[in-house]
Amino acid sequence: MKLKELLVNLDVISSTADMETEIKGVSYDSRKTEPGDLFVAIKGFESDGHRFIPKAMERGASAVLCEVPPEDGTPFVQIADCRRGLAYVSREFFGNPASSMTMIGITGTSGKTTSSYLIKHLLETALGAKVGLIGTNGNMIGSESLHSEYTTPESCELHRIFRRMADEGCTHVVMEVSSHALALERVAGIHYDVAEYTNLSQDHLDLHGTMEEYAAAKKILFSQCTVGCMNKDDKWTEFMLDGSTCRPITFSAESDDADLTAKDVRLSANGVRFAAVYKNEIALTKLAIPGMFSVHNALGAIAVGLALGISLADCCSAMTTAKGVKGRVEVVPTDGDYSIIIDYSHKPGALETVLQTLRQVVKGRLICLFGCGGDRDKVKRPIMGAIAADNSDLVVVTSDNPRTEDPDEIIREIVEGMKNKRTPRKVICDRVKAIQWAIDNARSGDVILLAGKGHEDYQVVGHEKHHMDEREIVADWLEQRKKRG
Repeated sequence: MKLKELLVNLDVISSTADMETEIKGVSYDSRKTEPGDLFVAIKGFESDGHRFIPKAMERGASAVLCEVPPEDGTPFVQIADCRRGLAYVSREFFGNPASSMTMIGITGTSGKTTSSYLIKHLLETALGAKVGLIGTNGNMIGSESLHSEYTTPESCELHRIFRRMADEGCTHVVMEVSSHALALERVAGIHYDVAEYTNLSQDHLDLHGTMEEYAAAKKILFSQCTVGCMNKDDKWTEFMLDGSTCRPITFSAESDDADLTAKDVRLSANGVRFAAVYKNEIALTKLAIPGMFSVHNALGAIAVGLALGISLADCCSAMTTAKGVKGRVEVVPTDGDYSIIIDYSHKPGALETVLQTLRQVVKGRLICLFGCGGDRDKVKRPIMGAIAADNSDLVVVTSDNPRTEDPDEIIREIVEGMKNKRTPRKVICDRVKAIQWAIDNARSGDVILLAGKGHEDYQVVGHEKHHMDEREIVADWLEQRKKRG
């Protein structure tokens, strides 16, 4: 593809590159640049791609897309924003594959992953569609799983995946759209047929600074979609809708002031049941995932289905056969009359929600085992400590992914939020030993929540990933206990 063809949607400030140059690939990492590539110099949190222009040229790049022109005669194209530029040139290079598929985006603090799986299942069940999925738990093409490092990949990888999805027959794509992806222009130039907003609670303030800026990042999605499915029960919904260009479909589990509502909601340890009401229609449905948040997740998925022209009856029927997501209120086998739940809840709102959900079904004590990640938002640590103490009968404070921080210091900051709380706590920095201790001290009717890791099967210490799967930790310890008699 010629360089000029990649630049059709960009405002070029200046250029020395030959616009007729054949471009064989697009790269933004000089270590992965190949001969014939257009190298895009994006500015990251820790490094500036402009520093690596010489390295990219050494590896055979044909030209560079940059914000600051190099002074050594390197053929360049200068634009104002290279992150946005990367998104648009990637889209063109891969032939804009997203435009050939029905695109569904989901944003919000909590519920994105479960919602994406519910919507994928709905489309497969009701339409017989082949669906691509992009999200926290990895990417999928139909039933094939693909590895992913980020909730929303960098734009170059994103369009490469779209290309593969389209080539392999996907008609629909369901993707989680993170605030990072929106703020950093990873999804610039993508139009979504339907977008869903789940909720907003404190998270990622290390990037956004304030809740208002965090919300503003999420809001971007609703200027890039045709229909917006909005959770009317969340206080930030009006902010999301204000000035948006999409047609809204609202849903609510708490009031009649929405397009789609839930009536006669029934909660149990086995899941939820309710009647979905839309216009003059009503249909019964159920979802085998416990908790009031499951009602909201189901309503959001149904709203997306309705936006795509699927009948209420078919949407509700699909929910009845949907399954949960690994690491999302996942029940783990035990050796006694107590329960262990694994959940990804690593944010204040998510932790509070899952604890309140489990409180509804626990017969004994509710034990919360959790930590906080290093090199991430520090503000939430004491907040999560307070939430755990307020909503549990016993808290086990441990490590999560400490990364480059001192895990003991992270724990100290968590415990700061638990001062003046009467809830008993146990501090065990080693997460494996903490889980073992919780199991050994479980009583009949207790529910142990292992929060924070969820689907993750690793722990990040320093800059290295170490294998750590909580399902294996539980199973191994139970086996050791059995052998000891």
